[in-house]
Amino acid sequence: MVENYYVGAYWPGRPEPLEEYARRASVFMRHLAALDPTLVRWFEQANSRDAALRSQFTTDTETLLGLFNKQKYRRGGGDVSFAAWNGESESSSVVSVSCGSPSPYVVDCCILTPPMRGPIAERLLSASMVAQVLRAMALAWEPEWSVATSEVHRDMVSEDAAVGTFVGWGMYFSRERGSVPPLPAPVRIEPVEDLGTLVILTPERFTASNPAHVALAAHVQGLLAQSGLLEPLQPLPG
Repeated sequence: MVENYYVGAYWPGRPEPLEEYARRASVFMRHLAALDPTLVRWFEQANSRDAALRSQFTTDTETLLGLFNKQKYRRGGGDVSFAAWNGESESSSVVSVSCGSPSPYVVDCCILTPPMRGPIAERLLSASMVAQVLRAMALAWEPEWSVATSEVHRDMVSEDAAVGTFVGWGMYFSRERGSVPPLPAPVRIEPVEDLGTLVILTPERFTASNPAHVALAAHVQGLLAQSGLLEPLQPLPG
């Protein structure tokens, strides 16, 4: 079974000046550049590979502000929806940002989708790298909740994949969301400055095809739910 992974940071709608979104995105992408050589160069997405490779950009705040101001990345009401590709054919990674919605029913997010397979995927999908990406998201975006998980496991444990309600390989909980309780080995818990707490379930890659991993996740999900940490991020409409 091939499992596709992603790392996503989420927070309830938090309207900020466009300059602040650009600054946060710049901070995050600088962190990524320090983690791996394939996460240094970035290109605007386009209708073809050739067109995308002609749209490389730098990740400083001023450049990102200019991109976020483009009409094609604005959805009205202060919304920004932007995605960048690393230009790699065999080790494609994408960073997407969606933020600024004035609606209380929309969750803002930043998502990294790493390559699915190959040596670069093996490198990026290590527990150490996943922890560093979650940490970088916390420092840059100050989310309420973040997760690193496989889509297969997410769909196994969550009927509607409601943000904030399920357990993944790695998770981040903001201080405002609550305190993480003691969790069984081999789960690793560590603080992210004074912002929140990082949780990594297994030191090896977590997979939905490993019964021990699935059982550990179910046990941890129960403990986190009892502590009130697995609640939806946004109110239900109506």
